[in-house]
Amino acid sequence: MTQSSAEKVATVVVGVAAAGAVYYVLKTPRLRRAAWRLSLAALTGTIPAWVSQEIKASWEASGQPPAVRNA
Repeated sequence: MTQSSAEKVATVVVGVAAAGAVYYVLKTPRLRRAAWRLSLAALTGTIPAWVSQEIKASWEASGQPPAVRNA
C-alpha cells in the first residue's frame, strides 16, 4: 500500500467514524441537548471573545493609537 492510498483510506475511515458519531449524537436526546448547549456556549462566548482579541491584536500590530471618541 502506498502512502497516498493509506492516507485516502484513513481519511475515509475517520469520515465514517465522524458521521457515525454525529448520527448517534443526533439520535440520542440527552446527547443532542448537550451538543446544542455546547454549540450555543461557543457561539455566544468563545467566538466573540476570540474576535475581540484578534481585533485588539491587529490594532496593536498596526502601531496606531486607539481611536478616542469625543463625548
